[in-house]
Formats: sequence, C-alpha cells, structure tokens
Amino acid sequence: MRYDRTVRLDIDFATAVARTRDALAAQGFGILTEIDVTATLKAKLDHDMEDYVILGACNPSLAHRALDTDRSVGLLLPCNVVVRRDGDRTAVQALDPGTMVALAELDTLRPVAEEATRRLDAALAGLTAGETES
Repeated sequence: MRYDRTVRLDIDFATAVARTRDALAAQGFGILTEIDVTATLKAKLDHDMEDYVILGACNPSLAHRALDTDRSVGLLLPCNVVVRRDGDRTAVQALDPGTMVALAELDTLRPVAEEATRRLDAALAGLTAGETES
C-alpha cells in the first residue's frame, strides 16, 4: 500500500519549501512546526545528509472533524509534509489521508480523508504547474 502523495520539482530546495508553504496555505493548511532534519542530524550526530525539512501542516477544520470522530486519530492525522532533495530534483511528499482511514478502520473518517486528499492534491498540483511530474 502506497502511503504517500509525491511530486518532484525541478526547482531549488529553498524555493520548493517556500512554494510548498504557500500552496498549503492556499488550501487552508497552516504550518505549526518545522523540523530541519538536515541541521538536527548534523548538530546531534555530526551526520551529513541532503536537504530535508518536515513541515507540520494542519487544517484546523479537518483536524477538528477527525478528532471528534476518534480522539486517538491524532496519531494518524496526515499533518507531515516533507520537502527533500532527491538527486537533482526536490521531492514534496504528504501522507495519503486514506492511510488514516485504513489504519483506524473507521469509515466515519472517510469524508474527512476525502476532503484532505482533495486539498493536498490541489496543493501538490499547484506546485507542479508548469512542471513535469514523476
């Protein structure tokens, strides 16, 4: 089972992060956290790796609806969006919201997942406007 929704962009990393923030905001997602994995691994382990950032994105309305269905579903909310260097390209990845439904086995979450999917897909499509997706 694929659990990600991914686009690859032919733009530099910093531009991809900025455009991802904007695309998510346009779909009602705020960025609550940002983890610079590259800097953290360098500081804590002296490990070098490619540019890699995790954006903690949240759409409050969708989160509220999901949490009203099941308080424990917070563990599965599709909040993390990864922006990372992938060879000569930049990958932007989001958790497929359908994963939340599949793992929780709660059909009552399906409408929330469907709306989240629509919004995340729109954000990702906005990033690829004029780009070749793979």
